[in-house]
Amino acid sequence: QVQLVESGGGSVQAGGSLRLSCAASGDTYSSRCMAWFRQAPGKERERVAAFYTGDGSTYYADSVKGRFTISQDYAKNTVYLQMNSLKPEDTAMYYCAARRWAHCSSVPYYGDYAHWGQGTQVTVSS
Repeated sequence: QVQLVESGGGSVQAGGSLRLSCAASGDTYSSRCMAWFRQAPGKERERVAAFYTGDGSTYYADSVKGRFTISQDYAKNTVYLQMNSLKPEDTAMYYCAARRWAHCSSVPYYGDYAHWGQGTQVTVSS
């Protein structure tokens, strides 16, 4: 099992930055895809960034490429999502998710993930 706890959400004006953190505990040894999803009211949960611990490869949704960066601190078992140049359309609940023994390229959908954090709200005002 993997337990995930997010932090770092909040409110910011357009153009601002936030950094989300996801601390993992439990089975932190298995290779896994660590991902950030978001869900806005009335919309489906979408993956915005992912990091595969096995080889460090990263994946980004087109809507956040060049603005968001996912990274991992292996010593702290923590995944970060640095969000720059935020836009009002980035407003959503953000969730950290983990899928063990799977490369991120093969698990793009929220149904592919077994472990979830509680979520953290990000609100971007214009």
